[in-house]
Amino acid sequence: MAVAKPARQRAQKRALEADLGFSWGVVNSLLLALGLVVLAAGYVALSRGSITLAPVLLALGYMVLIPGSLLIRGRKSGSGE
Repeated sequence: MAVAKPARQRAQKRALEADLGFSWGVVNSLLLALGLVVLAAGYVALSRGSITLAPVLLALGYMVLIPGSLLIRGRKSGSGE
């Protein structure tokens, strides 16, 4: 038989968790998806022998879109949970 913890202990445990201010929103998801599509297009261009388009797409995906999706904060001031 499982014994439930009192609400006070659960509240204290939640209070100990640090809020890092990270929130994931729709914009973050769209940038991540766009970054993955650009990376896939870059690798397809690379496999076809493109020596100008492929590096541009790969650099855009790896250095702009993927980090941008991680660094942009959402508009709401929630904890991200």
